Amino acid sequence: MKPAERVQQLREWMSEGGIGASAILSGDAHLSEYEGEHWKSRRWITGFTGSAGTAVITADDAGLWTDGRYYIQAQRELEGSGIRLFRMAEPGVPQWDEWLAEQLPQGASFAVDGRTLSVSAMKSLQAKLAEKGIQAVTDLDPVGTIWGDRPGIPAEPLMLHDECYAGLSRGAKLEQIREAMKRTGADYYVLSALDDLCWLFNIRGRDIPFNPYVTAFAVVGVHNALLFAGEHKVTPEDKTMLGKDGVEIRAYEDIGPFLETLPESASVLYDPAKTGYSLAAAISASARIIEAPGLVVALKSIKNDVEITNIRDVYLKDSVALVGLFKWLQDTVPVRPVTELEADQKGLELRRQQPLFAELSFFSISAYGENAAMMHYSPSADHPVQLEVRGLYLLDSGSHFLNGTTDITRTLALGPLTEEERRDFTLVLKSVIALSTAKFLYGSTGSTLDILARKPMWDNGLDYKCGTGHGVGYFSNVHEEPQRFSFKPNDVRLEPGMIITVEPGVYKEGRHGIRTENTLLIAEGVTTEFGRFLQFEDLCYLPIDYRAIVPSMLNREELEWLNGYHAKVYAKLAPLLDEEHRLWLKQETAAVF
Repeated sequence: MKPAERVQQLREWMSEGGIGASAILSGDAHLSEYEGEHWKSRRWITGFTGSAGTAVITADDAGLWTDGRYYIQAQRELEGSGIRLFRMAEPGVPQWDEWLAEQLPQGASFAVDGRTLSVSAMKSLQAKLAEKGIQAVTDLDPVGTIWGDRPGIPAEPLMLHDECYAGLSRGAKLEQIREAMKRTGADYYVLSALDDLCWLFNIRGRDIPFNPYVTAFAVVGVHNALLFAGEHKVTPEDKTMLGKDGVEIRAYEDIGPFLETLPESASVLYDPAKTGYSLAAAISASARIIEAPGLVVALKSIKNDVEITNIRDVYLKDSVALVGLFKWLQDTVPVRPVTELEADQKGLELRRQQPLFAELSFFSISAYGENAAMMHYSPSADHPVQLEVRGLYLLDSGSHFLNGTTDITRTLALGPLTEEERRDFTLVLKSVIALSTAKFLYGSTGSTLDILARKPMWDNGLDYKCGTGHGVGYFSNVHEEPQRFSFKPNDVRLEPGMIITVEPGVYKEGRHGIRTENTLLIAEGVTTEFGRFLQFEDLCYLPIDYRAIVPSMLNREELEWLNGYHAKVYAKLAPLLDEEHRLWLKQETAAVF
């Protein structure tokens, strides 16, 4: 069926049940950013393949809400579906729940899968709909009722993540969590976020493409810990190892019944922003609920010494692979056809040669020319696009290694460029330099510093409709909370040991997209009579294409940064390369005057 036919089938189901609308959210029962095939309900009903968005279907209208990363992509993919695109954050565009309240009559009901809606989001939703008495039906899965060939819950086995990579044992992490529980007065801590529980139990899996997760829930008690993953997910040896740390394996579907039968007056802690409404509703009515930010998030966002050492290593390995790819592109594009997809596959081939490589950390954005204006574009074998000896090619890609995760973007000049392309490329570089060189007072947040990257853009009437940077997990999700650079306010204090990307860009529909992305480690700076200052350490060392730069647009400090950065790139990568690639790298890192 096409999306329009699926929408019609959903409307028939709604009509039979007296339901005025259905809201279909992105995400799964763990509120993951990226979900397994079983949970791709919003993609299935709309045809929109982006990672973020909410669909609302009424009896006679339908809309999809998504953010600035996906405006171009969504407009194309929704064509013919009868679903309207609502560009979130643009002036005059209502939020989906506001629009829903306008569309439905007094006292109507709408269906939403309560497993995919956080406790916090549900409270906000109920407050907005209360005036019209609109009721949310949360025990139904609207799309699941009509999705006949829906894939099952992943059943891949988990793997134990060795302490030599994790830097801290499972037992030590559980001890840290129990100490934090004690401070809050909690007897039980409920975890449903996959990145959190995989970090805590030192486990990884292959249940979600590009995300090394195990599909599970977890409950940590004062004296025990339960992992609701299923016996089929563990070998006898793994079960024994987990058991030594007091971890008991239960069936995935047993999480609800377990929560329903917790002891009377038990104190149960969960993060309302990361816990599904239906999961929280299953907790025994006699329990005392403690809603607080997740205890794991604060611990895993600050990398330990072993993790930091390993992260430095994985960025060098990834850069070695990309040096091989970029040289290959320079040599090959002028002499034979190369598509966006082939370029990406060549990069994967070279990455696989690096020690401890596991998989790509996300579906690469391998985009030539105007395709790069779509921030989350994906190359396709069905619609191959050939690279030409002119214009710009953007590659945003990354890897999971057993000892870390990477995220790197470079934009390459494949041949002659327009003045506009070179100007925009240089503005992006100026933005990267401005933020990378910042020294800032302890207590600053990512929203405090975001303006440093945007100023070169704003000075020239440009902007990018997304954040400037995000945390990066450790053999985990490539977008890690809670730290981020964003124009949107956030109160997360930047701490030494946090990892964060800096990735400003210029995206002009129908013309080009440009992004340069490095990854930074937050480190100690100086302490003076005015306070404690922090700074950034570059983790990513990879040439920035000098052919696309307008040197006259860079001031002396910016030129010194670029030349100094390229000197470090050569010093760090040259010993890891053969002679042919060393000579290439020497040329690519030559000083720009």
